[in-house]
Amino acid sequence: MADRRQHWEQVYAGKASDQVSWFQPLAASSLRLIQHCADAQAHVIDVGGGASTLVDGLLDAGYRHLSVLDLAESALAASRTRLGARAHAVQWLAADITRARLPALQYDVWHDRAVFHFLTDADDRARYVAQVLNSVKPGGHVIVAAFGPDGPLQCSGLDVMRYAPDALRAEFGAAFRLLGHETEIHHTPAGKEQEFVYCYCVRT
Repeated sequence: MADRRQHWEQVYAGKASDQVSWFQPLAASSLRLIQHCADAQAHVIDVGGGASTLVDGLLDAGYRHLSVLDLAESALAASRTRLGARAHAVQWLAADITRARLPALQYDVWHDRAVFHFLTDADDRARYVAQVLNSVKPGGHVIVAAFGPDGPLQCSGLDVMRYAPDALRAEFGAAFRLLGHETEIHHTPAGKEQEFVYCYCVRT
C-alpha cells in the first residue's frame, strides 16, 4: 500500500494536476449521470477523485453531501486549493479504496472514473466490491468508468485492465443491476485518445 501511495504522489509531483492523462476541464459525463440518478440531497462519494473537477461541478449544481477519496494527498490538496473556501463543504479522504474504513450504508451514489481499471489483482477487486456493498445504500447507484476494450494497456507507468460493459458489470456480482452503459472517447492533455466505458448500476 505504501508503494502504491508513493507512486501516485510521484505522479502528481511530476505533473500539474491539469496535465495528468485523465484530466477533464469539465467532468460532463460523470456529472450528467450523477444528476440523472440522484438529486442534490444525495450523499455522493467520488473514488479516486483527488484533483478531478467533478466536485466543482457537483457543488455548482447544489450538492452538499460530498466525499472525495484519493490515495494521493497531494491530489486532494490541489482540489482544496482550487476550491478555496468551498473546500470546507467537502469531506476529503486520503486512503486506499481497497482498505479504507468507510461508513456503512452511507452513500446514495458511488462514482469512480479511472480507479477500478488499475486493480489488476483479483483480491484487490474483491476488496473494492466489498467496500461498495458495505457503504452504498440499497437502492443506491454505482457509476464506474474504466478503460474500454480499445483503451490503453498501461497508464502512468502501470498495467491496467480493459473492460467491455458486460465484463465490467460482472465484476460487481448479482447484488448490482445494470441500468445502462456508454462509451466515451477521452482526449488527454497530450492530445491522445482513450476509450472509457461507463457502467451505471443500482444496488438491489
